[in-house]
Amino acid sequence: MTSGSPGRHTRAPQPPEEPAPGRQFLNSATARRAGIAVGVLMAAGGVAFALDWSLSSGQVPRGVQVAGIDIGGMDRAAARNELESELDTRIGRPLTVQVGDFTTDLVPRDAGLAVDWDATWDRIGSQPVNPFTRLASVFVDRDIEPVSTVESTAMDRQLQALRAHDRQPVEGTVVFDQGKPVPVRPVPGRVLDATTARAVLTEHWADGSVLELPAVETEATVSSQAVDRALKEIAQPAVAAPVTFTGKGGNGVLDPAQLAGALSFRPDGQGGLALSYNSEALVAVLGPQLKPTEVEPKDATFTFSGSRATLVPAVVGDTVDWDKTFEGLATLLVSRGERSRTVVYGQVQPKLTTPDAEKLGVKQVIGSFTTGGFSGPSGVNIRTVAAKVNGAVVRPGDTFSLNDFTGTRGVEQGYVESGIIDHGRPSTAVGGGISQFATTLYNAAYFSGLEDAGHTEHSYYISRYPAAREATVFDGAIDLKFRNNTPYGIVIETTADSSEVTVRMWSTKAVEVESITGERNKPTEPNTVTLPKGKDCIASDGAPGFTTSDTRVIRDAATGKEISRHTRTVKYDPIPVVKCE
Repeated sequence: MTSGSPGRHTRAPQPPEEPAPGRQFLNSATARRAGIAVGVLMAAGGVAFALDWSLSSGQVPRGVQVAGIDIGGMDRAAARNELESELDTRIGRPLTVQVGDFTTDLVPRDAGLAVDWDATWDRIGSQPVNPFTRLASVFVDRDIEPVSTVESTAMDRQLQALRAHDRQPVEGTVVFDQGKPVPVRPVPGRVLDATTARAVLTEHWADGSVLELPAVETEATVSSQAVDRALKEIAQPAVAAPVTFTGKGGNGVLDPAQLAGALSFRPDGQGGLALSYNSEALVAVLGPQLKPTEVEPKDATFTFSGSRATLVPAVVGDTVDWDKTFEGLATLLVSRGERSRTVVYGQVQPKLTTPDAEKLGVKQVIGSFTTGGFSGPSGVNIRTVAAKVNGAVVRPGDTFSLNDFTGTRGVEQGYVESGIIDHGRPSTAVGGGISQFATTLYNAAYFSGLEDAGHTEHSYYISRYPAAREATVFDGAIDLKFRNNTPYGIVIETTADSSEVTVRMWSTKAVEVESITGERNKPTEPNTVTLPKGKDCIASDGAPGFTTSDTRVIRDAATGKEISRHTRTVKYDPIPVVKCE
């Protein structure tokens, strides 16, 4: 025992254990063989990589498919030709698209789509450098979509065309069928998601199969519960009994069937239904019933006797104010109380009141003219238009238009078929003879000193009219207009019998008018027209054409001083000789 601290022992250090000679040799040989194997494999892989790289140079990477077109491993130039040929065909060929349950065709090119070839080849890429990627390409395909460009206007137009097939939701509502309220259940709609559809078309148009475009379901705003509530609480009570409208001296009644025909429902914006009514439909039923309780407005008018004009006072109307009468009707229809309303009336002023008529200065005849020589159907038309114009008021500064004032002159307005001149030949038409009234009216305005606001002479001279001082009209095309350029109002008086028509202008006389007719010159001879015998051929002896003029001289009625002088030159065509053979 060695000396040291009491109770402690120490051991001398031992040298490390030496491996057995056989084991050391074995481990060393295995490592060398593994290293050699790895080296050989790496060298072989390197040789294979270099060989594959060399052989695939200029080729598309293996496993590449563009829109299902297999171009992997192809020469890039050949692949480009094949790809461009196939995609160019697809872009011009109809593509079937489906939106929900709706299917249609569209042509990608028409939708503004085209291939961005540079970007597409960038997406395809070049030969991979990573050896593991190259190895994987032998076993795995890589699908690529071509990169597209989009012409926005064409794409928007195509999407808008697709939106035309959107199915809007059917709102829940209540309708009336044969007077009975019937519920209509809500149905959701389907609309194209245009933003996403644009992206899907742009990315997948070349896939060659049916392309499903995204749709969004749109819900109705009125639920079935709201429909049931409106049916029970509003619709059924609204048509449960008649509604009485009490007027001045008479009543109007809407029975349940008539109410149902005017009522409808609309969404109230809060998920429910609001009752509304068609005022025109209600007025159509109540109007005739309450008409006897109304006083219609009447314009102030004038009566004429000899050289005296008498003012007939206007009548202020007292007619139903329908808007105020129908106020609160929707509430009344669903209330449990008495189903009646008091009719509200309102005053309606006439267009020409008595004070306004008094200010017109209608005192005397300031111009008149008479023409004659008509009979039969022409007389019917002349008397009809004369009765229409009789009493017309032209205020200071206003322009009178014969066509505008009479409106359409057809069979429904009381006009008949009568003789006219058509391209110089006698013919017939509804309203024939109106030009004689126009000539009479024109001359009355002429001798009143009123401003000519537009008139047209006949193309051919008619002997019963003053040369260069006559007018023709044609419904909706050729008009007769004059302007009241005086400070006084004008009232037109017309009288017509079986052979004559007279027009008088009543106002305050301020001017005297003289007409000076010019010489006839530049005569032109008529040609001859031969037509087959029959009702369409009316023989005529014809007449020569000529040129003439009329000068209107206007003088102050009080002083005789000349105010204006105007000459109008008119050329009349010859009237053809018509022979029926």
